[in-house]
Amino acid sequence: MKPALQLRLHQQLSLTPQLQQAIKLLQMSSVELEIELREVLESNPLLELSEAGNDDDPAASDEYSFDGESATTEPAEAEHDAGERSDNAGDETREVDDFELAGDFEDDGSDYGSPKPVDEDGVEKQDPEPEDLRDHLLWQLNLTALSPRDRAIGAAIIEAIDEDGYLHEDAESLCGSLAGLPSVNGNAATAAEVEAMRHRIQHFDPIGVASRNLGECLRVQLDTFDPSTAGWKAAREIVTAHLETLARNDRARLAKLLRADTTEIDAAIALIRSLDPKPGARYSATATEFVAPDAYARRQGGRWNVTLSPHCQPRLSINRHYSGLIARAQRDDAQYLRGQLQEARWLIKSLATRADTMLKVASAIVRAQSAFLDFGAEAMRPLVLRDIADEIGMHESTVSRMTTRKYLHTPRGTFEFKFFFSSGVGTVDGGAASATAIQAMIKKLIDDETPRKPLSDQALASELNKRGIEVARRTVAKYREGMNIPSSSERGRLCLAASAP
Repeated sequence: MKPALQLRLHQQLSLTPQLQQAIKLLQMSSVELEIELREVLESNPLLELSEAGNDDDPAASDEYSFDGESATTEPAEAEHDAGERSDNAGDETREVDDFELAGDFEDDGSDYGSPKPVDEDGVEKQDPEPEDLRDHLLWQLNLTALSPRDRAIGAAIIEAIDEDGYLHEDAESLCGSLAGLPSVNGNAATAAEVEAMRHRIQHFDPIGVASRNLGECLRVQLDTFDPSTAGWKAAREIVTAHLETLARNDRARLAKLLRADTTEIDAAIALIRSLDPKPGARYSATATEFVAPDAYARRQGGRWNVTLSPHCQPRLSINRHYSGLIARAQRDDAQYLRGQLQEARWLIKSLATRADTMLKVASAIVRAQSAFLDFGAEAMRPLVLRDIADEIGMHESTVSRMTTRKYLHTPRGTFEFKFFFSSGVGTVDGGAASATAIQAMIKKLIDDETPRKPLSDQALASELNKRGIEVARRTVAKYREGMNIPSSSERGRLCLAASAP
């Protein structure tokens, strides 16, 4: 062996910064995209939001539309501008002045860079912070006449309560967390003091908080009733020792255990059902989240049309003032502005690619699942990522990124793109039925069954087999459990309970 020079020719795919940015934007949700664009607009002086009128209809995006057969870009001005930019690629100064993709995006009046509403004093308006369970309990604790030591113990208990209102931390752990606090006067709190304070907090509003289990929570609530209330005594015995029997709705067993008649058992069960098993849930501070659709599917003229939401098409353009300074700026400043200009071009192009890819994917999904849009879940057909990728000529990973946290608004509701994908189950004629369609059939069969004679999983499987769908009993059970539908025996007991006087 000896040293030698060799010449090799090979191809290699490199992830350029432009490609990395395009992939990053592709998988972002609309909220993440808004946050990303805010940061970019603050850091890049070459980018700006173009001013345009607001659209009244959020779904009326003129930029992209789908007539059921092909996806096209409608405005001829966009194509003209694109051709003009390519013709002037050699003229750097003119390219800087003319480069603008503002016409390629619709302005929906979204709050990208828009000022927040202010009050008369010029202070930005803030939504009030919702009161959570701990704030509500601490407010009551501070209104109660207590010593500093007891108040410190009560605050420690309240801080350990979960969102449902239960206390799972034992007294010894709470005593350890209180050690060393000045308000306890240097003496460690005892388990008896913690339990005494816990029982006091249990009678705060809502009644039953700080309980350690469901039985104790219900028992504390029952103690607020008059003992002469119908079924009170039986209800207290049930929540103390027979909750599992109650969960099975076995009234005969409860009557035997409590040596009571069915009338008393029915009154006790009705009383228990009036209680709150999760007293802290009503004070949950979790804000309601709303989904903003990324695309809209509407039937017009007998065809399904797909349009993109303006939220995924922010109207960005190059700042003409700063771009015009490049030719007159000093060397270092001009180099910085050129770099920012290139990044701005990449971002605008990546946003256009993202919108175009989203439209293609949404249009392909609507074409594939048009039967679902027309007839409902029972008409859903099997669909996998490869089917969409082959149709639009893209890789499966691209389709996977585009279908994550993107939502399509239809007359049947707003669904995530991934909702329209499901595996298939074979049929007797060699075809396939989607899992979503089978679940819809199972639900319909259960809804139409005789309440006193519910269909078992085997009966459901046999009925589906008669309809040409080859499905096993265990598959039916899996789909039924996935829809949170009780078994036939439990449905029968619930029917008897509902019909009981």
